[in-house]
Amino acid sequence: MTSPFQTIGLIAKKSDPEVVAVLNTLHRYFIERDIIVFVERDTAKLLDKPAEIVNWSNLSKQCDLAVAIGGDGTLLGAARALGNTNTPLLGVHMGRLGFLADIAPGVMIERLNEIMDGHYLSEQRALLKSTVIRQGETIQITHALNDVVVHKWASSRMIELETFIDGTFVSTERSDGLIISTPTGSTAYALSGGGPIVHPSLNAVVLVPICPHTLSHRPIVVSGDSSIELIITDTNLDSVKLSCDGQNTIDVMNGDSIIIEKSEQRTHLIHPKQHDHFSTLRTKLGWGTTPNR
Repeated sequence: MTSPFQTIGLIAKKSDPEVVAVLNTLHRYFIERDIIVFVERDTAKLLDKPAEIVNWSNLSKQCDLAVAIGGDGTLLGAARALGNTNTPLLGVHMGRLGFLADIAPGVMIERLNEIMDGHYLSEQRALLKSTVIRQGETIQITHALNDVVVHKWASSRMIELETFIDGTFVSTERSDGLIISTPTGSTAYALSGGGPIVHPSLNAVVLVPICPHTLSHRPIVVSGDSSIELIITDTNLDSVKLSCDGQNTIDVMNGDSIIIEKSEQRTHLIHPKQHDHFSTLRTKLGWGTTPNR
């Protein structure tokens, strides 16, 4: 049987020594199956043997499946690198919690055999686009698979934000910040802030305040097609930052407007045939055992 994937891109978490053995095993596995393998430049330094090297910017052009080895952070970085190319992305889980990279090293080869024979699940995940506008000019556009977070920085003082949804004023909030999450990100930082778990198939966005001064200010869920505007008020005395997926961080200033809406981009995830979202939740969150039926 011809594999649906003939060129593979490998990306690994560089700071985890346990990743090295798994990465080398994967590299050998694909080579033995006569599949062309490209390895991200820094990842290639972890390999025992020479490899075809590819830069992040060319990853989607060179491969028809990208495999991320590490935690969800590694997979998020790979998702941003793939951009709007719809290149499928598969995660091998080497992190602590993790909801996106769902293949465990112990069953990695067995699951890969199934996937390379065409037996897998495929889904599209929505991303958020954040646009920072300063004095009428766009200064930065970023995309996030998990969340966009506006938060205080290096200070005990709260920040103040005005929130509008589809042009309608919602609230003026004083807090440590605000998390705007996709359904994918609802099990990440938003969950820690008391937000709801949202099934990834839903067209929704979650707004979760971080330690709000007004205790009645609770998380809300709005349509995924909503346009959310956050205005940094003139009362803020300390630095405020905007972070996308906890990695792309920029300074924002008093008076800046941040527009957050559904991105045109999608992340194409590949899962083993056995993938079950609720099983993942039970396992990761310790919800209990499977019923006897």
